[in-house]
Amino acid sequence: MLYTVKEVSSLTNVTIKTLHHYHKVGLLLPCKISEAGYRLYGTRELERLQQILFYRELDFTLEQIKHLLEGEPERLTILSQQEELLLIRKERLETILLTLGKSMASMERGEPMNHKDMFKGFEGEDEWRDALREQNQYLKQTYEMDEFEVAQADVPELNEQAAEAAAFMKEMAHSLDEGIKHSHEKVRHLIRSHLEFLNEHGHTISAVDFAAQTRFFLNDDFHRQMLESQQTGLAYFLTAAAEAFAAEE
Repeated sequence: MLYTVKEVSSLTNVTIKTLHHYHKVGLLLPCKISEAGYRLYGTRELERLQQILFYRELDFTLEQIKHLLEGEPERLTILSQQEELLLIRKERLETILLTLGKSMASMERGEPMNHKDMFKGFEGEDEWRDALREQNQYLKQTYEMDEFEVAQADVPELNEQAAEAAAFMKEMAHSLDEGIKHSHEKVRHLIRSHLEFLNEHGHTISAVDFAAQTRFFLNDDFHRQMLESQQTGLAYFLTAAAEAFAAEE
């Protein structure tokens, strides 16, 4: 079944103007143009629009979404990654809503709210410092590297990168668990998308650089144990996949 722009707008609550803009920037193309000049959309286009809306809900820019959807990645892979990111946001929003409810209840009772409870859900810099403390100590002791400092302005960017990295590793672990070969196209696509994300967020890293990084993780006790605690064999699978990807790029 094919839908006109007006019908798609009515079905999805996306304005006609927005659909025209998505077409103009090459983000969502109609499957065909009728003889009368109407843009027509089918099931495949509706699925892509759904993926776009999920990413928009996560505050990705249109340019970022376009890059993420390039190469027609597997729909299930995209939805799994989006689920991971949305669950992270859902958990934080639920905490903020709970804090809001407690604040309202305290006001109704005419009692001051516990100062510590007032800011639950707004964790940022302190949360990242705690998460990085153990790794900082290890790197300083083992490699005499300086500690990684987190500036307040970096927190939203770090949150986004952490969510993407978690989704990437989850999919790699899932591929290993399913018995998918390290050189399979699905695994190659996961690595390609991960590297594109990193390079779009200020990291200059090539396929060769990534392979070298995974070899370091494999040979370093601290990082190997982190990966193996997530999935047995993941450190070895990640290295083999990265090296196979680098060899063919």
